[in-house]
Amino acid sequence: MNQSAGGVLRRSLNDFLHMELDEAALNRLQWRDFGNGLSMARLAREDARELVLYRTAADASPDAFVKHEHIGGEFYLVLKGKIADETGEYEKGDIVFLDARSVHTPRAVGETIVLVVWPAGVRLVD
Repeated sequence: MNQSAGGVLRRSLNDFLHMELDEAALNRLQWRDFGNGLSMARLAREDARELVLYRTAADASPDAFVKHEHIGGEFYLVLKGKIADETGEYEKGDIVFLDARSVHTPRAVGETIVLVVWPAGVRLVD
């Protein structure tokens, strides 16, 4: 499905890409556990730019993710599970771009792994 509305650009890659996660390799990463079912592994960082993986347990707190703003936008690829926010629901294989200065509060639906790129960082919002 292609979708572009309200600062969100989305495309499913499932019709031409098959993804298989290497669970053993994922488990070798250094995960920061936030204590609410959400963990993050930083893959790369330079200044405000970051490349991270988020892993959410099936029984994670519904408010595991906090409301935040993307200074230069946000790109993410759902590798496993589903992410929902104010803009819609995104499943395994969906690639999503949120415009600069976009704000959202994502939540995982079930066990989820998401690859995230912040071109200019992220800021928590009250």
